[in-house]
Amino acid sequence: MSFVTTLIEPQAPPPAPPKAFTAARFFGNAFLGVWLALAVGIFMMIVGGWDPEKFAKYGPNYLSGLGVTLLLVVCSVVLGGLISLPLAFARMSKNPVLSWIAYGYVYFFRGTPLLTQLFLIYYGLGSFSAELKAMGVWWFFRDAWNCALLAFTLNTAAYQAEILRGAIQSVPRGQHEGADALGLPKKVAFFKVILPQALIVALRPYGNEIILMIKGSAIVAIVTVLDLMGQTRLAFSRTFDYQAYLWAALMYLLMVELLRNVWAWLETRLTRHLKR
Repeated sequence: MSFVTTLIEPQAPPPAPPKAFTAARFFGNAFLGVWLALAVGIFMMIVGGWDPEKFAKYGPNYLSGLGVTLLLVVCSVVLGGLISLPLAFARMSKNPVLSWIAYGYVYFFRGTPLLTQLFLIYYGLGSFSAELKAMGVWWFFRDAWNCALLAFTLNTAAYQAEILRGAIQSVPRGQHEGADALGLPKKVAFFKVILPQALIVALRPYGNEIILMIKGSAIVAIVTVLDLMGQTRLAFSRTFDYQAYLWAALMYLLMVELLRNVWAWLETRLTRHLKR
């Protein structure tokens, strides 16, 4: 007896059932339409109100302010990172005096607005100009740029210290035990085994902190630092054209978007050995 087997031809998958048009979908589409209309309207206003003379006159000032903003953010983040390492160690120290001093520092700078800290340094210390002159440091505090750099450095150091502390404490205890089993000195084990793993964990929070610093840097315009926002205020005071602030917003957005993409690439690059 012979059996004849006939294979069924491949069939297309059954069509997906239509999705019900719910109230949530309706309001979602309406909200998206409003945003699209708003974007088109802003674009048309930019095109219609474009003034080449203003752009040629104030464009270089915007670039100069952009350089000041980037310099302020880079310097404060680097200096804050240098301060954050011993500060994180002090937070994790078993010495109650060191731990409480570091806790008070972090609590103050994370719990108060950055603008308040800037005013305390720029205006508050300015009230003690005679004492500062006697100490020979008035040359530093009389410059608004130096005061802004100091305020931003102290502020980001507190945030970076907490980021680093949390990252170090997140490293599994087995890594410490493995380093001890190999007979590695504590210093070598920390810098060669623990810290590299902690920095990978802290990479994304560090990126968020830098983005917050870029956006927060706009407040230095209040204390006469001609950063990007300072140049924008100057251009607006002379032209009364709202596009002065619109272009500044686009430049801030461009900086944040570039940093976000660079940070995403860096994170993918450094964590490629963790992906399976």
